[in-house]
Amino acid sequence: MLQKNLLLAILMLSTKISTAQIASVNSPVADTVSSAAPEVPKKEPALSISGSVDAYYKYDFANTNANGFTSFTQTHNSFSLGMASVKFEHKGNKIGAVADLGFGQRASDFSYNDNGITQAIKQLYVSYSPAEWVKFTLGTWATHVGYELLDPQLNRNYSMSYMFTNGPFSHTGLKAEITKGKHGFMVGVANPTDYRVLPTGQINKKFVIAQYSLAASDKVNIFVNYVGGQSPDSSKSQQFDAVVTAKISNKFSLAFNGTIADVKAWDGVKNSSDKTWWGSALYINYDFKDWFGITLREELFNDKNQLKTYGASTGGGQIFASTLSANFKKGGFIFIPEFRLDHADKKILFTDKNGAFKTDAASFIFSAIYSF
Repeated sequence: MLQKNLLLAILMLSTKISTAQIASVNSPVADTVSSAAPEVPKKEPALSISGSVDAYYKYDFANTNANGFTSFTQTHNSFSLGMASVKFEHKGNKIGAVADLGFGQRASDFSYNDNGITQAIKQLYVSYSPAEWVKFTLGTWATHVGYELLDPQLNRNYSMSYMFTNGPFSHTGLKAEITKGKHGFMVGVANPTDYRVLPTGQINKKFVIAQYSLAASDKVNIFVNYVGGQSPDSSKSQQFDAVVTAKISNKFSLAFNGTIADVKAWDGVKNSSDKTWWGSALYINYDFKDWFGITLREELFNDKNQLKTYGASTGGGQIFASTLSANFKKGGFIFIPEFRLDHADKKILFTDKNGAFKTDAASFIFSAIYSF
């Protein structure tokens, strides 16, 4: 009897072990999979470094450098250095910082109100984003006004427009940027245009800056810009600006920039009546290949009140400038041969090599840009 009970117990134990083994074999491998370490998303580096260097040769067909009235290329028959630029950018979860430095004639012309080493500062700011749709920025940054930019690799023409030359370059202050769907809003308060340190002995008023942007479609973008306030010399000004970009096809694109500025000069007692200057430009871009494209810029600039380009002339006038540039790209290099023809409506601005006034000025530029 004892032997039978012992045999029965052994049989029942064997059955349980076999059942457990079968369950183990047939069970899913979820435990094994879940125990593996989850894949860690690849993070972008917190610090990024980029930059560029550029140089150019310019020839004025009138054999004079007196016809250069736009920024950065006021030479003749000379090989010239542009700018060596390096940008350090740190991005955190909600905070960021940028130190964008430039060295050379292009950089010093951009920071013309500064002296010494501070002329090397193109941009220097910190930013804070408490949410994805809002960002606050404090420091100095390149202007939002206009289509063209300081860094040459970001433009398709090497020489600059009259609007860029006479519009604001930078702002120093505090701004807030808000993004809502296809819409963007920016508003800020800043030192007077292009001043990082205000001159002593003059008034200290702040400018208001603003921008509205609209991504009308995946191919069309619209920007409406504003800057206005009272300058240290007591003059008052406000500028309205619009930029529209359109991608027609993978090879063909257009851009338009229009601006108008209203100025009330200070005569020592009061601000004078309103005087304006304005300009507009159309940019026609066509890329035959990934490595080769052309851009035609057609600009009309009006300074009949002698506020800008015609300030030292015997009278005001307007200029129609045509600039045809080719872009050859290889690796980080961009080579830009460029022909430019500027036509004034009066013989009071451009001259020949003997100083005699004429209506036209023609020039050729070859530039080389390397960016990383």
